[in-house]
Amino acid sequence: MRTRLHLGFLLIALTLPLLSSSSSARLNHPTNAAVTVPERIPAPEEILGFVPGDDRKLASWSQVIHYFDELDKASERVKFETLGKSTMGQPFVMATISAPENLARLDEYRKIQELLADPRKLGAPGGRDRKAAELIKRGKTIVLITCGIHSTEVGSYLSSMLIAHRLASSSEPEIQNILHNTIVLLVPSLNPDGVDIVKNWYDKTLGTPYEGTDPPELYHKYTGHDNNRDWYAFTQVETQITVDKIHNVWHPQIVHDIHQQGEYGARLFLPPYMPPVEPNVPKQIVAGYTELGNYMAREMRAAGFTGLTTNSTYDAWSPARAYSHYHGGVRILSETASCNIATPISVKFAELKKDEGYDPKKESATYGPLWRGGEWHLRDITNYMTSAAFLLLRHASDNRSEWLSRFYEIGKEAVRPRRSDELQGFMVPTSQNQAGLVAALRRGGVEVDSLINPITYQGNELDRFSAVIKINQPYGSFAKALLEAQHYPDLRDAAGLPIEPYDVTAHSLAMLMNVPVIAVKKLPRYQGATNATIVFGGLSENDTEKFDGNRYRDPRERQLTTGLFKSQPPAIDEGWTRWTMESRNYNFKTITNQDLRTGNLNDRFKSIILPDQNSATILNGYKAGTMPLEYTGGLGQAGVKALRDFVEQGGTLVCLNRASSFAIEQFKLPVRDVVAKVSEKEFFVPGSILRIELDTSNPIARGMPKESIAWVEDSPVFEIVRDNRGLGSELSAANVTVIARYPADKNPLLSGWLLGENRIRGKAALVEVSLGKGRIILFGFRPQYRGQSLATYPLFFNAILTVP
Repeated sequence: MRTRLHLGFLLIALTLPLLSSSSSARLNHPTNAAVTVPERIPAPEEILGFVPGDDRKLASWSQVIHYFDELDKASERVKFETLGKSTMGQPFVMATISAPENLARLDEYRKIQELLADPRKLGAPGGRDRKAAELIKRGKTIVLITCGIHSTEVGSYLSSMLIAHRLASSSEPEIQNILHNTIVLLVPSLNPDGVDIVKNWYDKTLGTPYEGTDPPELYHKYTGHDNNRDWYAFTQVETQITVDKIHNVWHPQIVHDIHQQGEYGARLFLPPYMPPVEPNVPKQIVAGYTELGNYMAREMRAAGFTGLTTNSTYDAWSPARAYSHYHGGVRILSETASCNIATPISVKFAELKKDEGYDPKKESATYGPLWRGGEWHLRDITNYMTSAAFLLLRHASDNRSEWLSRFYEIGKEAVRPRRSDELQGFMVPTSQNQAGLVAALRRGGVEVDSLINPITYQGNELDRFSAVIKINQPYGSFAKALLEAQHYPDLRDAAGLPIEPYDVTAHSLAMLMNVPVIAVKKLPRYQGATNATIVFGGLSENDTEKFDGNRYRDPRERQLTTGLFKSQPPAIDEGWTRWTMESRNYNFKTITNQDLRTGNLNDRFKSIILPDQNSATILNGYKAGTMPLEYTGGLGQAGVKALRDFVEQGGTLVCLNRASSFAIEQFKLPVRDVVAKVSEKEFFVPGSILRIELDTSNPIARGMPKESIAWVEDSPVFEIVRDNRGLGSELSAANVTVIARYPADKNPLLSGWLLGENRIRGKAALVEVSLGKGRIILFGFRPQYRGQSLATYPLFFNAILTVP
């Protein structure tokens, strides 16, 4: 009964006006006195045949586009456009929603944003504040709402239509206020391909025991769930469109990124974020998301919503998820509890689970009021999402002047001259991957000077096309975050265990790409061309896909066929590996469990790659009964035997990160993982960049420097087993060659967080084990990490190309 009453309240909340705003806010906007009565606006159910949020109902991407097309035709408040094509060729779209008079002057408002973002364009420093004040009086708060980047989190793309319909159709004073004072940029899905991947699977399994399961394929062709970890490397088409055509054009003051989280915790997360905050995030951004998040949570609690948490679970550390934090905009991440895709669930109060920073069974400063459990429907999800979105828009509207002033202050601080005791900038000598790094920085709005004439700086010879990046520019903090090493704080709980970061702890793109960078306290005199094309070895930055490949391309490549293992369930690392190889036109074929179990692999392949995935999943796959029979079973012992035969007959098996443990276990290799059973209190490395030393005489390290990096996350660390009596194997230490190891005489940590570094000093990070006529190559790291670790791409490709 309680659940029904709560649900009824939420349904009413969608149709009633928002809680009243301050009368002073309305008085500041006299245009609100004339309420516009909109023309006949179609509701979503008229196009879809159901109300978004109905149980067991999902819209296809074509239906979403059809609905927004109809809104565009019917409402003078909506401008709907296609910005590009997704990875799989779907339209990538955005709706701009505001008062008609604002839509008629979009160019003017874009120009205001551009000038406030870069106060240098307002003339001499003495007159900037006066000119900015005039612009702030005229400007609008720009709010970007992004939905559906994680496609199994279906509530947000469905909510986008509910949000758009209310903005397009309502005559409520609150909505009029929002329309007059803000410009809303609404992206119904940041991953259009995934909308149909999830819907097709959901519809296929509807009414079966597998209803509500995740699809047995990545819902982004290459990156799966990692598609919101791409906001500084910009490897994917969808990220590039969003940055190039929305962020860098509009410079939004607020970005509302709508997500879902697990079923058994809080019903809704809102900022502020838990510590730590990445040190290059401006203090005004922290103040902004704290103020706005607390406001939204307070108003929702007052309206009767339960199960809200703030200052827990999610941090503000990585720019991989928060582009706007380095570009003048507050990111409001909202995370609503999920059901089984669109299928309702029932959660008992006793089943609720603690998460970092709160206990859902106890009210506290970071959680409350209590949600007592019960049924949880897709309608609950859309109600929480839309209610939070309209509160955000109300704050953006009522505090328009404050949001624009804060935005200007961020830009003003960014471009001020640096003191003599402050970092002035970075110098980037020409190198193999320099152009790729420069291209990423420039996509992020960073100004990069290219030297016209060579100079010498503190003993460093900087030739023509070396790059100079000044800190005092609008997005200097973005460059700084990517060019310097990260020092993640040592955060422990009461028991001394490390508090896990939400994502990874290192994002030094320069290290990942093996590009040397010189931090400069005093910039030398130089002649430079701002944003001139960087050229190295006859290639420009526009040819960046060639930079990391040309030094280890092998003329035999077209004759060597590689098999890339694609498991069930799907592995995100398989997608990244596939993207890495496809983007370089590498010759490979995808192979499945069934392909491997068939055997005769040597007739088809010279090498086979097992991407990063835990051993049990590779071997067993989906558990019986959790998915249709054709998707269960894993590699199995038949697959293990086929792989062993493949290697013994001369094949190369390349195992990435955790897949190395699978090979060690199944083939009884004379190698052990020295950190496999060590507690996190004694050893912990949650996504960091470590130093490795290479045996460059080995063909796999051909062309590499003697010292390089390794991306380490849930990674094994190897030690050769000298006594193999307990292995049950004919292999011995003589079969093992160490190609890379962690340094014995210094801390391996370069960037991020590492506890227990003494446990891995001198231990192996990359080994080769000979077996019969072939060999198994064990990577204790991800050499193609998220399409970023160009420094170790040569190790990856050489492992595939070299023949035993």
